Amino acid sequence: MNSKEFSLKIESIVKDKRITYMDAVIDYCNNNDIDLTSVNPMVNKSLKEKIKSEAINLKMLKEKKGGTLPL
Repeated sequence: MNSKEFSLKIESIVKDKRITYMDAVIDYCNNNDIDLTSVNPMVNKSLKEKIKSEAINLKMLKEKKGGTLPL
């Protein structure tokens, strides 16, 4: 599986189950007996940005100075 296929699967899980991207990655790994530490090469830049944005919104990561623009 390449990073694009993995990203599409995660996107569909997020849409179908209405969960966060972080939870979708964990859910996918648990359902397919994949070790979470081996997923990093399959996570593309777009998916990383979405996970990072979620983590900042959940205050799991600190925001960089300058903040973000509201959508």
